[in-house]
Amino acid sequence: MRNPYLPEVVPIREVIEETCDTKTFRIATHLLFNPGQFVELSVFGYGEAPISISGGGDGYLDLTIRAVGNVTNRIHRMKAGDYVGIRGPFGNGWPLEKAKGKNLLIVAGGIGLAPLKPVVEYVCRHREEFKMVTLLYGARRPSLMLFKYKFREWEKFMDLLLTVDEPEEGWKGHVGVVTTLCDKIKHRSDTITLMCGPPIMMKYTSMVLIELGFPPSEIYLSLERNMKCGIGICGHCAVGGVYVCRDGPVFSLNKALRFIEKPHEVQGVLD
Repeated sequence: MRNPYLPEVVPIREVIEETCDTKTFRIATHLLFNPGQFVELSVFGYGEAPISISGGGDGYLDLTIRAVGNVTNRIHRMKAGDYVGIRGPFGNGWPLEKAKGKNLLIVAGGIGLAPLKPVVEYVCRHREEFKMVTLLYGARRPSLMLFKYKFREWEKFMDLLLTVDEPEEGWKGHVGVVTTLCDKIKHRSDTITLMCGPPIMMKYTSMVLIELGFPPSEIYLSLERNMKCGIGICGHCAVGGVYVCRDGPVFSLNKALRFIEKPHEVQGVLD
């Protein structure tokens, strides 16, 4: 059995510029993963950081990384042929098996589209396994949207609804936060919702969905904590008796409300 604390040393195969502060690093590895899982990425001499897997294929994983700290800023200066370390994959992933045969709503904000991209790609490959599929995606500005070169392909398989907080020259789409797209959802029953984005976005989008009749048990969130070991031993990501790295990072809203502080607007929903 492989030691879960020892990273696999692997080369960067390709670097894809996504936005001004976000890149996708294609890592050469044969690790298998489930959509929604993450790896611990080591940049030697700088540290380790948990990174969601944004895609994969034969002999590689994609890690879409925004430059926000010591480790991520350093990897942004790396190029194809440089070596990093990865441990994992860790976590439970999105409940795709439960979603099969049902409507599927995917809600993403900003960098939150990265861990949901494998779900979108699964739907494109296995469209017959789901009923109606809708993707709501919001970003601060059009230039900060991830995977724009994929949108035309995705539209062939699902309803793709986009919005931005701040329009830029040439933007002719919707303006507003993601919640302003919720009234455009065509399916509100027999639906599994998968959501990832900034905490404030997930909070208010969950509130709106509950008001529309989506039960908390069918809404799933990917939660971020300061995950270190990845296997629930070090305690860095413990909250309310739950280890996010081991028991998550994906939780139903029904379960998440039992160990995170409840927003006062949804208190009583589970009582």
